[in-house]
Amino acid sequence: MNESLNHENYSHLSPRLAVGDSEPDRNLALELVRVTEAAAIAGGAWIGYGDKNGADGAAVDAMRSLLDTVNLNGVVVIGEGEKDEAPMLFNGERVGNGASGNEDAPEADVAVDPIDGTRLTALGYNNALSVLAVSERGSMFDPSAVFYMDKLVTGPEAADMVDLRLPVKQNLHLIAKAKRKRINQLNVCVLDRPRHSKLVEEIREAGARTRFIMDGDVAGGIAAAREDSSVDVLMGAGGTPEGIVTACAIKAVGGVIQGRLAPTDDAEREAAESAGHDLEKVLTTDDLVSSDNCYFAATGITDGDLLRGVTYSGDRVTTQSIVMRAKSGTVRIVEAEHRARKWESYTK
Repeated sequence: MNESLNHENYSHLSPRLAVGDSEPDRNLALELVRVTEAAAIAGGAWIGYGDKNGADGAAVDAMRSLLDTVNLNGVVVIGEGEKDEAPMLFNGERVGNGASGNEDAPEADVAVDPIDGTRLTALGYNNALSVLAVSERGSMFDPSAVFYMDKLVTGPEAADMVDLRLPVKQNLHLIAKAKRKRINQLNVCVLDRPRHSKLVEEIREAGARTRFIMDGDVAGGIAAAREDSSVDVLMGAGGTPEGIVTACAIKAVGGVIQGRLAPTDDAEREAAESAGHDLEKVLTTDDLVSSDNCYFAATGITDGDLLRGVTYSGDRVTTQSIVMRAKSGTVRIVEAEHRARKWESYTK
């Protein structure tokens, strides 16, 4: 094996870069993409080694380190937390340079997923991403420890027509009509899980095609909302945190995400009801993220529907990222080339 590809050469890359005093509304998006680049480079060096915890730990360290340089006073609302038993980037943690004394840093909610698809990374499969979303303080939905929700995500054409409460067949026909496609031309993205056996049966009976993903439905959801994608809609139960992160992206690209909390046990149900959640309510994009002043950034770890994965060649590391600002509707694809040795100096 080429020594330059060994994860030990990259897993320590947690750069601490200086950030200028620029206005956050103009430059925060590019600050955030540097954070996901760092996490993708550190975690991506573990691709194919079969160690998802090692990959996740490297990405968490890199993301947490670089978040300290970002011009915000953020609170992690969606973090590694209870689900991943992580020592950092947990719910309630303060991040950004505002946490270390910058009184001018704007207050913000922060959602992180250093690796959306740790198993994908460990096994070398497609669609692993490093993801970060930021919005105005208090604008992100609090799921009260309900980790799963039923979801429907599709693009702008059908956004005003679909309804999670409708039968699967009816929603698919509405989407096909809005997109001016035949029903047998629709691709429906679904997490490959036993719980989706009935959903898959309904999709196929309606005449549409399924497109399975192993993990990481943030990529699938965003792909479903983008016009240049081969995915028309995402359906099924997936992570509530991922749904909130996806909503930040939907705010920028258009389309819709609808969700309904799906507790997996009595403890989750009781927590949700105690927090005042209506478990029958269909949550809209605006319910999940109430502010239009939000940002989404993601960097590919492995190749996928949304982005190319990180590549390593000697001292050269390349990344592809997407960064979105909902307030302006701006979506940027960022191609970057990094020199590993130069990054190393920031970790000393």
